[in-house]
Amino acid sequence: MLKLKITTPERIMLETEVNSVTLPTQLGQITVLPKHIPLVADLTSGEISYKKPGGEEFFAISGGVVEVKENGEIDVLADSAEFGHEIDIKRAEKAKQRAKEIMAGAYKDEKAFVDAAAGLEKHLARLKVARKHRTRTHQNLESGTLPE
Repeated sequence: MLKLKITTPERIMLETEVNSVTLPTQLGQITVLPKHIPLVADLTSGEISYKKPGGEEFFAISGGVVEVKENGEIDVLADSAEFGHEIDIKRAEKAKQRAKEIMAGAYKDEKAFVDAAAGLEKHLARLKVARKHRTRTHQNLESGTLPE
């Protein structure tokens, strides 16, 4: 088992034991399993998923750093992170649309375009995680089981 800890500037989001964790790094997506080599990597906006005996959980991050230690500890320092149930889909859709509009109007302003593109990437990840959470919750309610 691995010990996963996810921290944002606002709070410790999670401390739990997991079988594996998948993270979006700047060099691509990685999955950390027990006995993984020590590693430090920059994270991009995207989805983090982790597997436990009870199932798989997801949340969105907007960047940060991960450190995988030799003893099986994984420390994620995220710029921001949200569980699927915390994400307001309507607000995320509006933010995604605003980012697209800024990108469309910022073709002469490179910094504004890059900032808007990063915002768009963040909001797309948030929407993906929120929709996964909603789908899973809906399926669990139909089957008569409750989400963990």
